[in-house]
Amino acid sequence: MMDIDKRSLMYLPGVGPKKAEILRKEVNVASFEDLLYYFPYRYVDRSRIYSIRSVTGDMPYIQLKGRILSFETLGEGRTKRLIARFADDTGVIDLVWFKGIPYVREKYKIGQEYIVFGKPTEFGRACNIPHPDIDPVEQAEKVTGGLTPFYNTTEKMKKSFLNSRVIQNLQYTLLHILNWQLPETLSDDVLQRTGMVSLSEAMKNIHFPQSDEKLKTARLRLKFDELFFIQLNILRTAAYRKHTLKGLLCPIVGTHFNNFYKEYLPFDLTDAQKRVVREIRADMGSGRQMNRLLQGDVGSGKTLVALLSMLLAIDNNYQACMMAPTEILAHQHYVTLMNFLQDMNIRVVLLTGSTRKKERQRILPAIAAGEVDIVIGTHALIEETVVFASLGLAIVDEQHRFGVEQRSRLWQKNENVPHVLVMTATPIPRTLAMTLYGDLDVSVIDQLPPGRKPIQTLHRYDNRKAELYDFLKKEIRRGRQVYVVYPMIEESEKLDYKNLEEGFEVFKEVFAEYNVCMVHGRMKPAEKESEMQKFIAGQAHILLATTVIEVGVNVPNASVMVIESAERFGLSQLHQLRGRVGRGSEQSYCILVSSYKLSADTRRRLEIMVQTNNGFEIAEEDLRLRGYGDLEGTRQSGVGIDLKIANLSADAQILQYARDIAADILAADPELTLPMHKPLLDRLKTLFAHKVNWGRIS
Repeated sequence: MMDIDKRSLMYLPGVGPKKAEILRKEVNVASFEDLLYYFPYRYVDRSRIYSIRSVTGDMPYIQLKGRILSFETLGEGRTKRLIARFADDTGVIDLVWFKGIPYVREKYKIGQEYIVFGKPTEFGRACNIPHPDIDPVEQAEKVTGGLTPFYNTTEKMKKSFLNSRVIQNLQYTLLHILNWQLPETLSDDVLQRTGMVSLSEAMKNIHFPQSDEKLKTARLRLKFDELFFIQLNILRTAAYRKHTLKGLLCPIVGTHFNNFYKEYLPFDLTDAQKRVVREIRADMGSGRQMNRLLQGDVGSGKTLVALLSMLLAIDNNYQACMMAPTEILAHQHYVTLMNFLQDMNIRVVLLTGSTRKKERQRILPAIAAGEVDIVIGTHALIEETVVFASLGLAIVDEQHRFGVEQRSRLWQKNENVPHVLVMTATPIPRTLAMTLYGDLDVSVIDQLPPGRKPIQTLHRYDNRKAELYDFLKKEIRRGRQVYVVYPMIEESEKLDYKNLEEGFEVFKEVFAEYNVCMVHGRMKPAEKESEMQKFIAGQAHILLATTVIEVGVNVPNASVMVIESAERFGLSQLHQLRGRVGRGSEQSYCILVSSYKLSADTRRRLEIMVQTNNGFEIAEEDLRLRGYGDLEGTRQSGVGIDLKIANLSADAQILQYARDIAADILAADPELTLPMHKPLLDRLKTLFAHKVNWGRIS
């Protein structure tokens, strides 16, 4: 049987080089296998034929049977269109084409009987059907056989005559060439245990469903397949790493750790922080390489846990480093660590893109000679000029903002792979964590430090600004500071900057007796830093900003976060922004300002923000509302998630089931060397052969 994953689509009858190139560029379909796994996004029941008299403009797709009475071309240039009068025994309806007019005139004949399929639209008081599918009545049996698949197509594809109907025909041609038989990807033991239909049966019924029931079983099989092989790959990679990668041994809990814990700790650790520190200590003392994901809401005390981990490395004569995504955040981590460490004999340096050449010439040899204990930095840390004497622990903050290749260059700084702690304040839903970070051990800080009050979140409409301004003035009089955040969306950047600048003028006028400053992405770094410092130092009362403050600014005195046009932000982003306040012991507020006209989904998003401060609940809801594809960072996670049919929010049970079965198989046959598991090994090689194995990285 041919290797369908390697067979170029240009060799499929009806495709050719030109169409193959369009399919590759537009929808990433390049091989026979890619086409088979290009699934319909929905199905329409074509078993019913409607009468023209019953057609209304709000109906979904419909099917008619009748004759073309006449053709007429109207309009000129861009408004040119072809209209066919189509009739059955009950009435007449217009069929309309704006493109391919000569082709339609040539192909369809007046007086012949056809089956017409399309979506009616209302035009004036009458209905018409633009660009319908038309088949001779002799083919009725073929086209009206129940569920018809619909495939996503782009404008470029349609212009090259690659519409949904053509894709369907190509699927039929391909399956026919393959004799409707595909090599099985699951082993017999998995098929028996799950009771799934064969891959051939599933593929046939996903593209040409014989019934609703058969479509359901086909979907289940293909979703299971997709999730099962991702989990099998992740768990196999994790097992391989645990068995083969020796970790740097850090058994000593020594002077630095104990001294800091007893003398310098600013407050008692929460039970959650203590639990996580115990997990990290066990990892670093085990002789295996630590690969741990630390999740915790903004303000939950991750930086303190990171510092204790670094002190463990230092007690065992290793260096530690911490990489942050922005200079502001790296600088903040540096200041925070220096405040924690006070006069302890720990040598800490900051290395970012804007570190001066003279300073670099002093810092780099010191790192290479082992005279520096902790290096805090940005991407600058992964430059080849940065050489460590003995890097024992690498910490990456807000890791989803780094591409995996960038992170991998950090781990290559040592002959022996250092321990890895990946931190994120973006709560990751369980299903996403299992798929993106399934090979990492996960720690969660799910408590706020003592004395912190939950942030109170309110939703206000933008026609009630006067009340909002009064509330802000009251908070400022109490000695507090205020953030005001404006959206910054690429498509409407000019408009967004205009809104921000207009907002700045309004705030300067309304709050004339106070200092108002502004920060946005178009500013020069020095200008941005200067404005930011005014706010951090308390010289400015109100900071207007775009989402540059989403990650990294810690101003305990700022107690109010106003989010303008809150309807334009995703849930996780709103939650991240809200986390910028509530850093002190005072009651803090987050005020979501939106227009009155909101879609049901948007209203639900804002309601969730008002109802809960729990980042994990918010992340689960965000996944449910938006789907995993939009969640920040998943595309550069390195696992190469490109789900064709499964849905992480809707298919959590299938995912867990797939993971359990994958774990059982690997427990019995870790290398998949048993003859019965050959299909699994072959499929893994096909699926993951073209991907770099980032499993060793994080």
